[in-house]
Amino acid sequence: MTSAAAPTLQAVPRIGRGFRLQWEPAQDCHVLLYPEGMVKLNQSAGEILKRCDGAKPLAAIVTELEQAFAAQGLEKDVLAFVAIAQQQRWLELA
Repeated sequence: MTSAAAPTLQAVPRIGRGFRLQWEPAQDCHVLLYPEGMVKLNQSAGEILKRCDGAKPLAAIVTELEQAFAAQGLEKDVLAFVAIAQQQRWLELA
């Protein structure tokens, strides 16, 4: 069950039950599919969600993103997005 608590860097996210993440060439972006429809994701959301495999903690995901995009200080933005994704049930945290 999804916790209402704010995500921490130790949390291990995975795509929520009933959702499927995939690249959609026609949309030129990642999308989340669910029985009632589809959520078109911006590039940042897609990059975060494609790393939410249920195996890595958010700390590792932040590090991967910072390395992939030669950026620093992404922790706050990633945690904020994950909190929203959790509320939308796109992500479940362990």
